Amino acid sequence: MVTMRAVISTSDGKTRQLEVPEDRQSALYGKKIGEVLDGSLLGYSNTKLKITGGSDKDGFPMRNDFPGMRRKRVLLTGGTGFNSTREGLRKKKNIRGNTIGDDISQVNFSVIEGTIEETKGETNEAAKTT
Repeated sequence: MVTMRAVISTSDGKTRQLEVPEDRQSALYGKKIGEVLDGSLLGYSNTKLKITGGSDKDGFPMRNDFPGMRRKRVLLTGGTGFNSTREGLRKKKNIRGNTIGDDISQVNFSVIEGTIEETKGETNEAAKTT
């Protein structure tokens, strides 16, 4: 099993990284990019988090318009996984599907509702594992 990290971005531009405990990773399996989750899953009560992306154990990005959990080499013209340097450029790149599985090592979230308190003492259980 791959260790999973959660990267949570807030509306003020700050990000928070934490390691997801192994007993809570299975709750993320099967979720797709764009779904809204309860923040208590990661130790933040009264918070709603939206899945915005991620990457797998080898660093290949998740793409929201590619269904499933598998990795595939596809022809891209732009977007997640390929930044075109000139007009009309197309390239084959490896990408990962939009569903979280056991090969995903990083999941990106954005805060939809509520706040994430930044404390020096680290009071929530999920942040203690980092």
